[in-house]
Amino acid sequence: MRTPGNEKLFAATVAKGWFSQEAAADGISEAGRAALRDPEFTIGVRTYRRWESDKPAWPRPPHATALREAFGRGPEHLGFQAPGGIEFDVGSGVVQIIDPVNRRQALTAGAAVLGLPWLAPTSASAAPARALDTRVGRDEIDELQATATDLDALDQQFGGDRLWRVARSHLLRIHQLIDHGTYTEDVGQELHVIAGQLTTSLGWYSYDAGRAVEARMYFSEALNAAMLTGDEALATRTLSNMARQAVDLGKPREAVRFAKIAQSHADTWDSTPRVAALLAIRKAQGYARLGDEMNCKAAIRQAWKSFDRGTDEKDPQWTSFLNEAELVCLEGMCRLDLGQNKLAIRLLDRSSALQDLEHSRNRGMCLAKLSYAALQDRDVDRTVASARESVQLIKGGMTSTRNLHQLVLVRDGLSHFPRHLEAQDTVELLNQHIA
Repeated sequence: MRTPGNEKLFAATVAKGWFSQEAAADGISEAGRAALRDPEFTIGVRTYRRWESDKPAWPRPPHATALREAFGRGPEHLGFQAPGGIEFDVGSGVVQIIDPVNRRQALTAGAAVLGLPWLAPTSASAAPARALDTRVGRDEIDELQATATDLDALDQQFGGDRLWRVARSHLLRIHQLIDHGTYTEDVGQELHVIAGQLTTSLGWYSYDAGRAVEARMYFSEALNAAMLTGDEALATRTLSNMARQAVDLGKPREAVRFAKIAQSHADTWDSTPRVAALLAIRKAQGYARLGDEMNCKAAIRQAWKSFDRGTDEKDPQWTSFLNEAELVCLEGMCRLDLGQNKLAIRLLDRSSALQDLEHSRNRGMCLAKLSYAALQDRDVDRTVASARESVQLIKGGMTSTRNLHQLVLVRDGLSHFPRHLEAQDTVELLNQHIA
């Protein structure tokens, strides 16, 4: 396999399955033709070869558009050198060149709108001027890590819809520090660790926000980073995330495979029983969607056996969401997929009663699943009660497109009970909040 100077672009093309320069050029060309609506648009192999060199020049606008369409991210994430400033990808094909000071102001303003005060200027983010003059030390590392941790905590409470843009901007900042900051070797390693963690978190936020393509792209990027740096814990976490998404994408065999590969990575580091429990329930979810009751039940037993061994001071932060309420909920979702509606209802009802405020997004998903399970059991009153409770969480600020999609199914199901007045009132209520 070739070893190009531009590792970011190379990793992105490998993640797409383009293992030769010819395949990469063809893939980007096809994306460009679709984005530009120009059937004659083509990226030559010679052009692509230049892009794989060390520090390639910023691509021409049509080429930048093709790259963005092909990979779901701008050239600044693909190893290109921005002309005279920092490239800030604002999506929808619109690109602006924003200097570092204005970019920081834009991020701070966005953080204020979202109610994320820790992203306001501090000793690190308010440091003057150009990335080339930025010295990264322990204070900056602590701040970057704290922000990434806070984002994960907010995801658990409010969902990813309001976080993925902020997380993307934060990740861009970290990559600018990696590429242009001044730091020791140890600090550089920590920057890469934080970047990997935030990349897989960004994939999760995108998944929760219903942005499946971006989620898979960020998961692939995080997995590539884990492989390049030998970060087995990051590989384990990312594959666990990918397994969960694969179930919702209707790819249960892929989910089981990801969970098994994640376990093989977990075996190489000092992983804990809580990690084993998470990977076992991910495997169970894949088996449940396949209708494989025997293997699903075995995986559920394995998950509870590991979970009952308790927490450990070495538990990674990304397993903290897996409390008893969440594991009960995930088992309930498995039982629902297996068609065991009454057992699913009991489990999901128990989970919604157990879950705490810090995990409101997960409680919202549990309530939406409970409402749907009750609907399958033709228990309209329970369906209505659970759906309304889930809406209360939405009113309280919980945002999760995944949860809303589940409530769409509930709304559509309740519409088949026209003579049930509370059901029709609930349909109207859901219409107000899931449009």
